[in-house]
Amino acid sequence: MSVPYEAAYEPPESPEPASPEEHLERLLSRALNSFDLPDEAIRSLERSLAYDSSLHSAHHSAGMHRETYRHTWLLADGQAVTLWELVHNTGPGSAAQYELYLDEEEAGVATARLPLPPDTPAGELSVVLQQIPAPEPRHAYVPDDSADHARRLLRRAENPAGADRPGDDFARLLRSAFAHQITQAFGKSGISGETRLGFSLYEHAFLLFDGSEVSLWEVEHTATTDGRHMCEVYTSEHAARAAMARRARAFPTLRAR
Repeated sequence: MSVPYEAAYEPPESPEPASPEEHLERLLSRALNSFDLPDEAIRSLERSLAYDSSLHSAHHSAGMHRETYRHTWLLADGQAVTLWELVHNTGPGSAAQYELYLDEEEAGVATARLPLPPDTPAGELSVVLQQIPAPEPRHAYVPDDSADHARRLLRRAENPAGADRPGDDFARLLRSAFAHQITQAFGKSGISGETRLGFSLYEHAFLLFDGSEVSLWEVEHTATTDGRHMCEVYTSEHAARAAMARRARAFPTLRAR
């Protein structure tokens, strides 16, 4: 009889290591076949920038279990390298055993050799959780202290709190940023005398550890009572351009004070 994954699975180890290198060391130290992995592949992973893992598939029945994990590292040149980890307890003593493979097909061959019951009913076949490939990044990101850059950007924003200003949820999300790109946005703004007022619009695009992308839109301008520079930050380009237009319309009234 199959055992539900949620009830049977226990994480291999806790707490999780903090850095990509520590993840690699942990996997290599417990894998029975780590010596079979090419040295050049291991050396490339030692210079990785980020790490992510996910459960690829699992099977639990008759007191035995098998899980296959996908471990992916992001390298400095933008390439991704994946190791496939097979975890099972089909050996003597039912102790957990770990194996690592560079290729998904090799991991599949190793899985097929395990002495799991072949007569599992169709309704109790292994649960397969397939990770959807992330789309190609829209920006040419630069790995840097991006989380701190996001924190400083949000801290200097002077626009009042509201639906279009990034809140605490954005701040928490951007803690996982590890690369970013800043570009100046151009195009029609509908602002008369924009150059005289000194409006500039920038997109701060962030790449997160899960592969997702988040952008903040920064408006810098001098439409203030004393002509000083002011920074405002918005969650969308539309909101940022609308704020620029409002500031420009209000400028004559500000200077009249």
